Amino acid sequence: MVYDFHTHTFLSDGINSPIELIRFAVAAGYKCIAITDHASYSNLDHLVEKVKKDCKLAEDYWDITAIPGVELTNVPAKSINDMAKYAKDLGAKLVVVHGETIVEEVEAGTNWEAVNSRYVDLLAHPGLFSPKEAEAAAKNGIYIEITSRVGHSLTNGIVVKAGREAGVRFLIDSDSHSHKDLFLNDFQEKVAKGAGLEADEIRDIFSKNNKDFLAKIGY
Repeated sequence: MVYDFHTHTFLSDGINSPIELIRFAVAAGYKCIAITDHASYSNLDHLVEKVKKDCKLAEDYWDITAIPGVELTNVPAKSINDMAKYAKDLGAKLVVVHGETIVEEVEAGTNWEAVNSRYVDLLAHPGLFSPKEAEAAAKNGIYIEITSRVGHSLTNGIVVKAGREAGVRFLIDSDSHSHKDLFLNDFQEKVAKGAGLEADEIRDIFSKNNKDFLAKIGY
């Protein structure tokens, strides 16, 4: 069963509606999906309100945990903690921060502010993830993403190396922008193996980290 904590819909730069993406996830055998569209102060109120409704609709009728969340994307690094708090106050159950991927001009310091925020849950595709950032993430209980997303996945190996040494907890996410990006069959496990994770580490992610992360965000 798949747990995927980072996806996008047509409320940002994806192609599916939230309920449509969730339906495809159900059909693909997902146990849990989070809808985490790109967000900042310009759209947080609207985004959280709409996604909460479709997530509730899905849970009322289908056997899936559907989580309303946001991904704070390309915002000023120093604004992250306050913005994450605002998102949580609006009712977002999950706050992801768009990390310092090497394929976008994300502001330097974004990773650091994310892993030191009281309100951030997950740092996505952190790029050239440093040991210092990894240590802070481990200390503060911020989960770190291994991604299947084209481009962002180029640094998965570095993320695993730094995170493993610091003892961070990983999640394997699709960063889907279409139902065609969702994990099918054993592709999630292949992404984990390709990032350099060992069999026991992958087993812990699937059997423990996913469930512990759900508990962390109130499920």
